[in-house]
Amino acid sequence: MDQIDDIRYPIGREEDQPASSEEYNELLKASFLREIKILPTSLEMTILNLDAEQLNTAYRKDGWTVNQLIHHVADSHLIAYSRFKWALTENNPSIKPYDQDAWALLEDTKLVPVNVSLTLLHALHARWYAIMYSLSEEQWQRTIFHPEHQKSITLWELLKSYAWHGKHHVAQITALRNRLKWY
Repeated sequence: MDQIDDIRYPIGREEDQPASSEEYNELLKASFLREIKILPTSLEMTILNLDAEQLNTAYRKDGWTVNQLIHHVADSHLIAYSRFKWALTENNPSIKPYDQDAWALLEDTKLVPVNVSLTLLHALHARWYAIMYSLSEEQWQRTIFHPEHQKSITLWELLKSYAWHGKHHVAQITALRNRLKWY
């Protein structure tokens, strides 16, 4: 991994994660569910005591600001929650992709304080975790169809992806704090 990838992917790329090819099992499920459950608190702790200037600092050259990262996680996980519900209530529904870069540039990421998105994440993850905690192995194999990738994706694959996604953005902010010595 080069230095840019080290900054952009401080925990490695999603596809390089050890569990990316693992089949469903209870131990992995418990680990991934724990990541979903603790993410809002992890994000909150990661930005603790940052001032407005720091929150408006990009985590890398040409990257999103800390504000944008926090709002992005809320946007992304809100969509993920909806995708889970669609998969559980419809047969392989086709999902609508979204342009995350365009969303990150919308005015709400500049005007709305990050605590609003953190509050949203706390509530959202409580509900999302409650749904996922009780799923059967069969339900974890339910799918959504992703038109950009032209393939069906299981809820199990989505869980792995979003568990990584949260850790990924927490690590980006943590790495920024460490590089700039924001202790």
